[in-house]
Amino acid sequence: MEREKEKEANNSSVSFAVIHKDIVKLLDFIEKLNDGCIQIPVLNMDQIEELTSELTFVSAFFHQYYYFDSEGCNAESMSCISIAIHDLVQSIFRRSGVHMLIKLKHHNVLQLLENIKSYISSHRYAESSHMTMTEDRLVELLDVIVMYLRYLPKCCSKLFLSSMTQYELLENVCGNVRDFHGLKINGCVEYETIEYVLPQLQLMAQRVVNFCLTLLDYRLKERDELDISQFNSKLANLLVEIIPVELEVMHICSTNLIASKSAEVGCFIKKLQEASPGILRESLVHLQQHMVNAITPSTSLGNIHVMIEFLLIILTDVPKDVIRHDKLFVLLARVGALIREVAILVRNLEENSMDEDNVHETSSASQNFLENIELLKEDLQHVFLKAAANSSQLCFPMSDGPLFMTLLLRNLNDLLNSNAYSVALIKEEIGRVKEDLECIRSFFGKVEQELNRDLWARVLDVAYEAEHAINSILARDYGLLHLIFLLPDTVEKIKRVKKEVQEKISKKKSVIFTNCPNKPVENTSSIAGKIIVGFEEEIEWIIRKLTRGPTQIDVVSIVGMPGIGKTTLAYRVYNDKSVVGHFDVRAWCTVDQERNEKKLLQKIFNQVTGLKGNFIEDGIENDVADKLRKQLFGKRYLIVLDDLWDTATWDELTRPLYTIPSEFQKWSRIILTNRKKEVALHGKCHSDPLDI
Repeated sequence: MEREKEKEANNSSVSFAVIHKDIVKLLDFIEKLNDGCIQIPVLNMDQIEELTSELTFVSAFFHQYYYFDSEGCNAESMSCISIAIHDLVQSIFRRSGVHMLIKLKHHNVLQLLENIKSYISSHRYAESSHMTMTEDRLVELLDVIVMYLRYLPKCCSKLFLSSMTQYELLENVCGNVRDFHGLKINGCVEYETIEYVLPQLQLMAQRVVNFCLTLLDYRLKERDELDISQFNSKLANLLVEIIPVELEVMHICSTNLIASKSAEVGCFIKKLQEASPGILRESLVHLQQHMVNAITPSTSLGNIHVMIEFLLIILTDVPKDVIRHDKLFVLLARVGALIREVAILVRNLEENSMDEDNVHETSSASQNFLENIELLKEDLQHVFLKAAANSSQLCFPMSDGPLFMTLLLRNLNDLLNSNAYSVALIKEEIGRVKEDLECIRSFFGKVEQELNRDLWARVLDVAYEAEHAINSILARDYGLLHLIFLLPDTVEKIKRVKKEVQEKISKKKSVIFTNCPNKPVENTSSIAGKIIVGFEEEIEWIIRKLTRGPTQIDVVSIVGMPGIGKTTLAYRVYNDKSVVGHFDVRAWCTVDQERNEKKLLQKIFNQVTGLKGNFIEDGIENDVADKLRKQLFGKRYLIVLDDLWDTATWDELTRPLYTIPSEFQKWSRIILTNRKKEVALHGKCHSDPLDI
């Protein structure tokens, strides 16, 4: 009798349509368990969660192996398991309540899991781009992938704490690919148009389903926190593999489908256009992080980083209505094509990083990126961008021009010494601005400023415009318009003003401002001693916070838009006699876009210890943070962190300070200037941020 049943089972078959309905029912049942729609008195929450994971693992296994083994050499084994899955689902809906759950818990699921594990151990799965798949199965697989990706965060929430953004990117890419393939199924796109990309779609589907199955396997084995890093690594590698498929879809749409009269194609392209900026931006950020973690720094890699910064500026400004609407998708497709080239080159660098035969080819390709930046800049100016607002409406908003000019030149010098890739994109323009402003400044002593008030006012206006444009590009705040229109325009205006100054003012002396000393210093005109008009109350408030208040360490934050006078205000307070005499040591560190926290700590350490001169990056000691902590131990210190942009840099720079016991840094203070309120609130100790 048993042999007859076994033979009958082996000869039986369950159609794909039936199994698919079973899987949908199974997932619906799982979601109801998660949402509490099904009350099961005999199981607690942990048991329900465990059962949920087991059932999901069963369905994911089916989709991983069924497509590739059900008709091959493993067809018989797979058929038996598929029948068991069908019987399992039927048992859920034939029974109810306690009886159904007891049967599931103690027989069906556990037995099926054992069979599946045995199958996996004896039938090694290997993905292949050459393995063919019927069109119907690819459609179903792409559909179920979207369904799994939507569900998995509910099942394995702990794994997603640090990588939800990347996971959402994965969801968006898979959703777009599914809809793109649907165009062909519905007859909106010719087979020949997408034939070459179909193997990539199939391979992507295999990889994503394998990722889902692996994720559920982690959940069932209940491993420790190490699995979170493993999960992040697997997700990162998966994105590197499948993002090129999304870029290929964009390429096909922009070259072959953009002129289609099909309403369905038009709807898809519109949806793709809306989703693409976010997908492309996140893919660039992910690619940038992958490069930092996986590839040894080199000149070629630096050029790639510069290209990525340029593309990020474009994508960040897409939602700001600065691009001509009729040209938007063409621009996005062009950006996508460049990202595709970047991804290919990064993959080559990773695979052949030690292969000398590929060094020249890689170097040439990365150099082409810099040329492509210039070509795209031209097209952005003449084809893609709307007209920019005239920067001449910006006027210098403060009264202390000499102090502003001194601080601006010091900041420009710091930027030129920075290794930040965002700075590298405009380093040539920064150098020209600095050189011309230094020349102009050498003509204007106190007397010349009084005798040529209108000309001096124009100098300050164009200098302020330059600062505003540079800061906007680095902050990606309408950075594209400033990069393409306003900064080049401002550079030319400074050049014209310089020529006018040289013609009108007799040069009696030559004072060239070179690298600023380690600490901000008072010059002979005592510009730091002047009261900044309109900030008298703020100055008094900050001085009180520095010299009075709690005995514990405190942070005084100055928050405001670029160019409003945050640095000038901090500089005035920093050099106030009552402040200078109150602290044992002082240090000033301009952070800006510098991403090297160790280098910034070295700057602070040099000022605290009185070391002078520049230092090379290779000369920075690994234990500089610990040395800084020892130098500040037991002292009353004041440290200015000027123009700090993000919370991560704040955490790195202040970590050595907060390891000092509070009783050994009494009355110490930190002044923080930044443009983001959230950074100030993140660093807050006792005093509220000052908004100006």
